[in-house]
Amino acid sequence: MFWSYIMGYMATFERFLSVFLMMSLGVVQAQISCPNSFDGNADGVVGIGDLLDLLGLFGDIDADGDGTWDSEDLCTDPEACNYDASPSETCAYLDFLGVCNGGCTGDSDGDGICDNIDTCIGVFDECGVCNGPGPTEVSIFEITVLYDSVYAAQVDTWFVYEVGMDTTFSYTCPPPPLPCGELMAFDGYDYATVQIGGQCWFAENLRALHYANGDALSAGLNDSQWNSASFGATAVYGEDTGCNSESPDFDACDPEESLEEYGRLYNWYAVNDDRSLCPAGWHVPTHSEWSALTSHLGGTSTSGEALKSSTGWRGSGNGLNTSGFNGFPGGFRNSSSGGYFSLAGERGKWWTSTPYSSLAYYRELKWTTNSVSSSYTSRKHGHSVRCIQD
Repeated sequence: MFWSYIMGYMATFERFLSVFLMMSLGVVQAQISCPNSFDGNADGVVGIGDLLDLLGLFGDIDADGDGTWDSEDLCTDPEACNYDASPSETCAYLDFLGVCNGGCTGDSDGDGICDNIDTCIGVFDECGVCNGPGPTEVSIFEITVLYDSVYAAQVDTWFVYEVGMDTTFSYTCPPPPLPCGELMAFDGYDYATVQIGGQCWFAENLRALHYANGDALSAGLNDSQWNSASFGATAVYGEDTGCNSESPDFDACDPEESLEEYGRLYNWYAVNDDRSLCPAGWHVPTHSEWSALTSHLGGTSTSGEALKSSTGWRGSGNGLNTSGFNGFPGGFRNSSSGGYFSLAGERGKWWTSTPYSSLAYYRELKWTTNSVSSSYTSRKHGHSVRCIQD
């Protein structure tokens, strides 16, 4: 029975092949049945597709219709961008930019350049800075007003009217960003900077007495004045009565020594002032920018070791400072307990620029752990400040 089945198909194939050869040689043969029994796809023509269909009866198919038997085809997915390649290739697909097997996974700004090679994910401003603020000052040299006139014969009067204006101006671009790792001069002091992941940070605490526009911060407040201040203010650890020191290296309640080691402390009103605590091109980091920092260093549970300075911490609390952040335990000024200075040598607290209701977020390092904690507190407290490049 099996051989009869095979022989029947062979006879059919033989008849088909003879018809196909005659057609190929230009021999015309009248159709003797309707529909033609060899026209398997019913397109009115006995062609190569019908031959392939007939051959498929003997155990092979061409599912994607690319002219290559599936048993020899390396790609049978018609959704692949190279399914019909000759010779056959392993399936490949269009990437994010529509390139076959291109490997691009994203183009965030839609500029046709893959994010992994794009030099600016965003737009360049007029000064050529990626996502920059644009010119800082505009100078107008000349304004030309254009007029025209029309004569009204009925009243024998010329009417003059403005038709346009032409302005000649120039603008001043801010200085280019400082290469990270070089010293940043601000308010009479040169700050070390450090690249950590995709961010550039001050590698020491801010100690400025002026905002970026030159206006002076309120300083030298006694405990009572600090406790009641609702305006930007700064202090040096230990500069007034009410102070404790847990520093293993020096007396943190000596303001001259603590200024050298810890920089200055600021309340959050100073952080939130439009005049800016940080120099042009820099700002106080946001809550999310701090999160990006700790995430780059392995997460909040362990990144404290990389952020803490290698000296200055109580007991066995020193870090490794592998990040270069050099976080010292500068303590804080507590507005809820009379403006006292406490925790120097044990903890370092840094403001973020992110508010939380009537409070504000901060980050904290402790001598007892290598984790980085995040919380919110009164805006009147005095914490350390770091600047991060825009």
